[in-house]
Amino acid sequence: MKFIDYAKIFVKAGDGGRGCVSFRREKYVPKGGPDGGDGGKGGDVIIMASQDLHTLLDFRYKRIYKAKRGEHGKGSNKKGKDAEDLIIPVPVGTIVKDADSGEILGDLTENYQSVVVAKGGKGGLGNAHFATPTRQTPKFALPEQKGQERTLILELKLLADVGLVGLPNAGKSTLISVISTAKPKIADYPFTTLTPNLGVVKLDDFRSFVVADIPGLIEGAHKGIGLGTEFLRHVERTKILLHLVDISDSMTSDPVKDFKDIRNELLMYNQELGQKMFCVIGTKSDIATKGTRLKRLQEYCEKEGIVFMPISSATGSGINELINYLSIALIQK
Repeated sequence: MKFIDYAKIFVKAGDGGRGCVSFRREKYVPKGGPDGGDGGKGGDVIIMASQDLHTLLDFRYKRIYKAKRGEHGKGSNKKGKDAEDLIIPVPVGTIVKDADSGEILGDLTENYQSVVVAKGGKGGLGNAHFATPTRQTPKFALPEQKGQERTLILELKLLADVGLVGLPNAGKSTLISVISTAKPKIADYPFTTLTPNLGVVKLDDFRSFVVADIPGLIEGAHKGIGLGTEFLRHVERTKILLHLVDISDSMTSDPVKDFKDIRNELLMYNQELGQKMFCVIGTKSDIATKGTRLKRLQEYCEKEGIVFMPISSATGSGINELINYLSIALIQK
């Protein structure tokens, strides 16, 4: 299934039904009065969150949504039937915006949470409403109202407790596969992960938390280099960020610069990300035999007062300590 987290759609609520112009026609009643019924209300357009959906893929194929109009009024004071509302399901975590004004209409973070994005028009009033002692045969009805219409932007932001960020091949996918049941694609070339992955980490006390593996960033991502900042919206809801830095001997770059580059890209995307709790994770410690990169990064973190933890997803070293740290930190959050 292709992961899509952005879509633009057009919605139109139903028009109201027309009011009826009608007069009674009964045997032995030579002067029957007006009896035109009202039109029914048009259907609203409602966006509703559903935990059964995980992507906005459907909106790539259908972009126009229209609710039905209300039924027209009838004679004998019969009101037209109201049209059913049009309910559009979206994944939990979807933000609904007005495309023209940028106004946020709804932030749907819970299952079945909904927002009315376009209201149906009211039905027109039938001519029975306009009879008076001096106007006993009104030959007109009040026109129906048109349903609202608007263009919407749908943005999906994954709901995760912990977000994994780092350069390509920093070990994010491997870590999430070790601590959860997620099975992301893993390979030795850059940008193995092209879409965010979610994994659920289960704890011994029956609690659990959700981890999101965000596709690799590189320096200049905020300018569109590499994968750009396409997926960074998914770390905005996380409570804790884990900065993964490869400390293995195979790397020749400065690990501190690697960390600072990613940190800078996050802040260039959204300054508020700088307020989130974070720690630095040195990955692939099992092949950091020289220890120079490990020592360099550890000394920097100690100097800056940043929590630092070396781990190895291959051997399991440090994994339990990391999970325990996250379980305690999330309770405090």
